[in-house]
Amino acid sequence: MTQILHIVGGGMAGSEAAWQAANLGVQVVIHEMRPKVETFAHQTGNLAEMVCSNSFRSDDDEQNAVGLLHWEMRAANGLIMAAAEKHRLPAGGALAVDREAFAEFVTQEINAHPNISIEYGEVNEIPSEGTWVFATGPLTSPKLGEAIAKETGADRLAFFDAIAPIIYRDSINMDVAWMQSRYDKGETEEEQKAYLNCPMTKDQYEAFIDALLAADKTEFHEGETAGYFDGCLPIEVMAERGRETLRFGPMKPVGLTNTHDPETKAYAVVQLRRDNKLGTLYNIVGFQTKMKYGAQAEVFKMIPGLEEAKFARLGGIHRNTFLNSPTLLDDQMRLKSKPNVRFSGQVTGVEGYVESAAMGLLAGRLAAHEILGTPITPPNGNTAMGALIHHITGGAEAKTFQPMNVNFGLFPPVEGLKGGRRGRKDRYKAYTDRAKETFNQWLEGQS
Repeated sequence: MTQILHIVGGGMAGSEAAWQAANLGVQVVIHEMRPKVETFAHQTGNLAEMVCSNSFRSDDDEQNAVGLLHWEMRAANGLIMAAAEKHRLPAGGALAVDREAFAEFVTQEINAHPNISIEYGEVNEIPSEGTWVFATGPLTSPKLGEAIAKETGADRLAFFDAIAPIIYRDSINMDVAWMQSRYDKGETEEEQKAYLNCPMTKDQYEAFIDALLAADKTEFHEGETAGYFDGCLPIEVMAERGRETLRFGPMKPVGLTNTHDPETKAYAVVQLRRDNKLGTLYNIVGFQTKMKYGAQAEVFKMIPGLEEAKFARLGGIHRNTFLNSPTLLDDQMRLKSKPNVRFSGQVTGVEGYVESAAMGLLAGRLAAHEILGTPITPPNGNTAMGALIHHITGGAEAKTFQPMNVNFGLFPPVEGLKGGRRGRKDRYKAYTDRAKETFNQWLEGQS
């Protein structure tokens, strides 16, 4: 067997696809344009660099769909999950990582694998020969984007994604802020105090909203429209939807008690989450923004405890690209017009680090088995991965297709269980039990 699997893009999906295929004995070449060709959002040339957040969200594999996806990726010997576990940070039940150490680990593991090599440079066309996986992510280069649009015969779809700012821990006033996870969630004291909280009174909140709405914001070029993904809305857009929106979203005060003033209930709370293992950097949770840099510093310093804040990175906004996958990809994630090419990761219309890496895992395995002459089918829709791939390759309505996080709404119902909120806990446990059994059977069928 001499056929090589070419993977374009060394992000979460590309790295995971390469790892899976290489572990099956296939020779893999990763084509990565960074650091030769830079993007707006990336800061390094490392593989699997996290640019928006350092969180993989909930790690609960019994009651949460993304936690179940974590479980499936671990069961499949996923590199991304191994890296996340090794460089995990306290996050009160969520899976958050030291993003720099995480990316360095993935890069080292990929470089050390005997079946993987990396070629640095931009790929700007869709090949007609060879076996390829395109995992270029939401920041697909303009030249490649044009080639994709030409090949598919359709305009590429796009939405806008925003990045939250990062603050130096030693510039935060801990006489005002306190450490606590919401509802003290977590099994250890470190987990129960994983978040840094800044309280606001009603007057402070109202003044903050006024400043937020009045601040200078990024303007779009002619022809661009601000189609945001709801899971990553800029805080200004949320504030424009209603003055109380943030207070019932990322600034909700529930489940928190101010240790400096336990008798006074905060009207709103801004939370920050540790961004590195040293605990020297914190990102503002849910505070993705399109404010201009000068306005960001001014507005965010209105938050009690952040009056003297120093920023390691300010927020920003960038255009994300994704395919209308239900019309373009088959059930093996292959481009219908060129079956030698698969697409994977966020460019397919899944949203989130974990979902992107999971689609990379599937693409790597599907392509490798095809090369080995032992083709396999994806796991069925009872699993988290199966539910996602089914959604993007035909389950979603093509006319209204938008990026999607994994959620239990994508799963077939379990018969005999009652609906509604009261039955939710039993229902979710049934979903995850069924998924684990099904996914293990899928893995065993490949051995």
